[in-house]
Order: sequence, then structure tokens, then C-alpha cells
Amino acid sequence: MSGLPDYPLALSMAGKRAVVVGGGRVARRRVLRLLEAGAHVVVIAPEVDPELAVLPIAVLRREYQDGDLATAWLAHAATDDPAVNAAVAAAAERGRIWCVRADDAAASAAWTPAVARHGDVTVAVTAGADPRRAQRLRAALAAALAAGSLPVRPQRPETQRPEREGAAGGWVALVGGGPGDPGLITVLGRRLLAEADVVITDKLAPRALLDELDPEVEVIDAGKAPHAHNLTQERINELLVERARAGQRVVRLKGGDPFVFGRGGEEALACVRAGVSFKVVPGLTSAVAVPAWAGIPVTHRGVTRDFAVVSAHLDPSQPGATVDWESLARGPGTLVLLMGVAHLAEVTAELVKRGRDAATPVAVISDGTLPGQRVLTSTLGEVAEEAGRAGVAAPAVVVIGEVVRLRAEITSEAVSSEAAA
Repeated sequence: MSGLPDYPLALSMAGKRAVVVGGGRVARRRVLRLLEAGAHVVVIAPEVDPELAVLPIAVLRREYQDGDLATAWLAHAATDDPAVNAAVAAAAERGRIWCVRADDAAASAAWTPAVARHGDVTVAVTAGADPRRAQRLRAALAAALAAGSLPVRPQRPETQRPEREGAAGGWVALVGGGPGDPGLITVLGRRLLAEADVVITDKLAPRALLDELDPEVEVIDAGKAPHAHNLTQERINELLVERARAGQRVVRLKGGDPFVFGRGGEEALACVRAGVSFKVVPGLTSAVAVPAWAGIPVTHRGVTRDFAVVSAHLDPSQPGATVDWESLARGPGTLVLLMGVAHLAEVTAELVKRGRDAATPVAVISDGTLPGQRVLTSTLGEVAEEAGRAGVAAPAVVVIGEVVRLRAEITSEAVSSEAAA
């Protein structure tokens, strides 16, 4: 190393010959990276790691010989013998072939960086001659890329600008944002959100993530609060299709999971019928995630092996209420109600009338996973009155079943563990 700055360069190795001298674990790592890049790899070593030998490479089971680097574009000296590595490096220097020495970075003409890949973004990190430092930096960058906290939104060539007539490349992603806490969105969902041109969001989506978007990203508020929609579902479907056809990258950001009472199926079908490219990114549904966050498992060995999830936004006694309350009253061990606050009194009365014990434990979890989360525990016969007195409001998840009794023990154990730590 001369003390001068390195000259970073990304190489296209597709179809080009790369020679790796050495057959151990280090050589295997180098070979895998070369194969990913499409290189034609030749390995030279008397003994070759079995996991290396099965790869689609040419293997010469012998010692390295002068002339082995002929026609190579790149060489890796990766043996445990410094003299052999030095000989490979010297031959590469004479042949004007770049060579990476695995044993001595100071004597190497080229270096293999620590690499993080995220979609079409590749980050290569070098840190002098300190590979562990480079790996730590790589891990931090990979985490930031996955979290969507770095500006990875691709810029389009002028000819592909969405505002240009006939622009191509638009797509729709139906992204489940999870139960509320912005950290509970999936890695893929976060990445697609960071790449979007347009975000069409619901009221219950993790809106804190919107503050991190590029200022150029258009945010359309679809509303979808109970009984108060900014946009009809039909208009949302039209927007998804229109914007994608205009060449824009559209994220439909929802709370929970798009296919669990989220009308994601309707939006997917709208894309299919319009010939628009789309993908569905599942999210943590509040039906399971909110109770878990509050310390209530919806199933538990020795307590219950089944659960049901029901949309309870309609009064059971009214026309159009198609839920089979008879089966639910007598069936699953745990019953999870979504959108059930407005008609909690009618629903709980219906369940008791049809055979569910009025003493069955119930938990009502409002603003689940968020800093203002509240958990009210009661019984099936009394929960509606107690929730009314406490001023419980939507959004809330209602859990009915013996698993609610586990919360006191689980949350006390969690507090004890945190105190001990």
C-alpha cells in the first residue's frame, strides 16, 4: 500500500475468467461472489473443500504453476502458504492482472470489500487493512438500507419521467404496514415505500413512516376511518391503475395485512384486470400482533389450540350481518374481534345468548403497539359497560377467551426480566 487513496472500481466479470488459487473456506467465499457476478471460475489447489468442489467451476487438483494465470482477468491468492500467495501475486503483477491476496492486504494490489446489497443498490466498504471494521460498517449500512432510512429512491432518466405521456415501468405494491408501531413493517415493505413515487395511505397505516419519505413523493390520504372515507374504494382502485399506467411506482400503504379485512384482494383484482404489474407485501395483522404485544397469545398449549378472527363492525341483529355467531359462541377457544368497539354491547350479548359463558375473560386493547396503548380486562358479561365507562374508542382489538388470563403472568414476567437486565 502506497499511502495514496485507493481507486474504487466495480468490475463486470460476466463471462470473464477468474483464477482462485486455494481450496479452503476463504477460497469458497471468493468463488461464490465471482459466480454471482457471472464469472468463469478456475480453482487451483491440491485439496478442495467438498462444498467448493460441487460448485459450477473448473477445478485443477494440483499445486499452482507459473502460467496458470494466462488469459485471466482477475486472480485471488487464497492459500494458507504465504510463499504461494506471493508467487501468485508476482505473476499477476507481471501479467498486468489484478490480484487479491487473502493473507496480506498490505502486499495486495486489489482488495475485496465488505458488500451489502439491497434491491439494485450495492454498497462496497473498505476500511484500510481492517476487514472486521469494514464488516461492521457494512452491517450498519445494510441495516439502514433495510430500514428505509437512506435515500434509495431510484431516479428515472428524463425519457422515463412519469409525467411524460406513455411512460413505462409503473407498478403497484399493496403493503401491509403492520399493527401500528412503525418498526413492525416488513423489511420489503419499508424498502418499497422508500422507492415510491406515490403513496396512497389509510388512517391506520404507520404514518410516522411518511415523514421519512423523499419530499418529491406524493402522499394521497385515502382516509378509511370508520364511517369516514376520504376516497371510495372504487376511486382508490382507479388511482392505483391510473398512476401505475402513467409510469409511477405506487405503494398502497395499509394498516395490518392487506388481505385481512383490508380490501387488498379488490385492489389486486383491479390491477389484474387493468394489466398493471403489482405485488402484495404481507403485514403483521393486528388480530394476532396486538394481543401478542399486550401479552396475550391467541393460542396456548393446554388452554386452546384454535382461534377465529371476525369483523364485528355490524350489529348482529341487523340485516346484512352474516357472521355465524352461533358457531362462534360454541366453537373456537379464542375469538378475536376487529372493528368491534361500536357494537361491543350487541356482540357480547349475542355471544352470551348463544351459549358463551358470561364469565369468559375479555381484553380490549386500544391503540395497540403504540405509545398510548391501553388494555382493559373484564368478562364477556361486563366488558361493554366497563369499556363505555373507560371511554374506550377505536381502533381496538377485542380478545375473548381463557388466554386472556395469561396476560397477568406474562406481563409480570416481562417486567421482572427488564428489571433484572
